Amino acid sequence: MLRKILIANRGEIAVRIIRACRELGIRSVAVYSTADKNSLHAQIADEAVCIGPPATKDSYLNKDAMIQAAINTGAEAIHPGFGFLSENPEFARLCEKNGIVFIGPSYKAIEMLGDKAAAKETMAAAGVPVIPGSKGAVSSLKEAAEIAEKAGYPILVKASAGGGGRGIRRVDSPKELETQMTAAQQEAKNFFGDDTVYIEKFLINPHHVEIQIIADKQGNYIYLGERDCSMQRRNQKVIEECPSPIVDCELREKMGKAAITAAKQCGYYNAGTIEFLVDENRDFYFMEMNTRIQVEHPVTEEVTGFDIVKAQIEIAAGQSLKVTQEDIVLRGHAIECRINAENPEMNFRPSPGTITALYVPGGPGIRIDGAVYQGYTITPYYDSMISKLIAHGSSRDDAIRKMRWALSEFIVEGVDTNIDFQLEIIKQPEFVSGKYDIGFLNRYMDKHKKK
Repeated sequence: MLRKILIANRGEIAVRIIRACRELGIRSVAVYSTADKNSLHAQIADEAVCIGPPATKDSYLNKDAMIQAAINTGAEAIHPGFGFLSENPEFARLCEKNGIVFIGPSYKAIEMLGDKAAAKETMAAAGVPVIPGSKGAVSSLKEAAEIAEKAGYPILVKASAGGGGRGIRRVDSPKELETQMTAAQQEAKNFFGDDTVYIEKFLINPHHVEIQIIADKQGNYIYLGERDCSMQRRNQKVIEECPSPIVDCELREKMGKAAITAAKQCGYYNAGTIEFLVDENRDFYFMEMNTRIQVEHPVTEEVTGFDIVKAQIEIAAGQSLKVTQEDIVLRGHAIECRINAENPEMNFRPSPGTITALYVPGGPGIRIDGAVYQGYTITPYYDSMISKLIAHGSSRDDAIRKMRWALSEFIVEGVDTNIDFQLEIIKQPEFVSGKYDIGFLNRYMDKHKKK
């Protein structure tokens, strides 16, 4: 087992990884920017190193600073968490070059799957269902028009190096193609430094369902059921649940086997998530693979009893999986609400400031993954998510009831949050019945604005 791990991240995921290290008897090293000097992860780690000023490019995205911090503290491994450098193949390569274990897949797998267009082509070659569209990157407007015509409008123009809902434009007719393609390319270049785009058929109001896989370096693969992430606002996930209300045992097995096929095609190991779109006919299509731990991993952990973060560390250390597919049983239902410091009444504007009062709910079936405390100052430099509230019940109805009272008890003063908004959403008949899709929240918001 590893003796010391540096966590190349911040906030609640850094806290989550530090706690996993403690359970495994591993010393942890936190890194922090000057803006995060008083952050929880920097306070509870065994060691903490300042790696730069607030700007992410000078701190949490500074690959050389991360490597040097690991070397200086004697950390044998780096866990990247999610976001920042977690899907950066060059960073994973740098770790290997410096004799540091990267807790994740190989840089070759990250490279292969990081280009969304190339990943789609790889999956199609492996027989994994993919959404109709271009076989790879689109090089010209003429080519785009031909592919769009063949796939049928509406289509999506998507950034090959994209993620987090960036670099995506819907096109409903040929006359919109040039404008929307240019906009997608520009956003992709601004956010990812790469203006390559590809095209895929836009499926009308499907479900966004993802399969969590785990693989060790010995070639053993398992999948941990699915998560439904269809409750999205502007392509950003808001509420996630496990299992999906639209997936039965037969579909789960089909999607799980397809996910394992996808992972094997890339020689993948460690934790990964294969994201699919499921249409009204319950046909599913590969969308992308995330080569890291997901924000929403707790709902899977609650339902399966499998600690994904600890497994990541054990696999990185060379250990084999301790369970087989037959050992994975889904028990009950779990829902996660992302608690953000933002104002829903002002177009979800981020709300930095000092938390003057804080009360988090607890009790049977309630889990909080967070990194804030009373007196903590939320800065304007980073993502607005401050906590994740997870409710686990014996059934979906039970989990919804638990989530309702947990949200009602959650108190944060000093900054605006989306807690009341989350409570409003989970009370909607469409959510309660499970009959919602990826377009529900946008439709709800449009209706809400009109009022």
